[in-house]
Amino acid sequence: MKLLRLVLIGIAVLGLIAVRVVESQVFYDPFITFFKSANRHAVFPPFNWSPLIFNYIFRFFLNLIFSLAIVQLLFRNKRWTLQAGVLLLLVFIITLPIYLYCIYMEFEVGYLFSFYMRRFVIQPLTLLLIIPTFYYRQHLSVQDR
Repeated sequence: MKLLRLVLIGIAVLGLIAVRVVESQVFYDPFITFFKSANRHAVFPPFNWSPLIFNYIFRFFLNLIFSLAIVQLLFRNKRWTLQAGVLLLLVFIITLPIYLYCIYMEFEVGYLFSFYMRRFVIQPLTLLLIIPTFYYRQHLSVQDR
């Protein structure tokens, strides 16, 4: 049973990696090339708002599914999985409008600020904070027994 859980966690992690690997083929995001260029003075790319926003939301939900699977498989606690989902959703709800504003201002608010806002929108960085927090929480609850 433990081996099955580890395999499923591995599959979920591979799912997160796959979303990242196929990003330029699957998702509409003209800013991939913009941010990959080492030149901070690259030309701001033309884009369409509707497909851009739809693709960010779609990518978020794919990452959310894999992230919640990891949390559930690691901790086997539906309440914590729900809390993780709410936290991931809140971070997305906060960072997406900020990043869209950065795009609207053509990244005049700052290249690095815009770059990192994009990271929070398209990658499950919050998961890297949730897992250690829940491990600590689990450790405390074991000590209290």
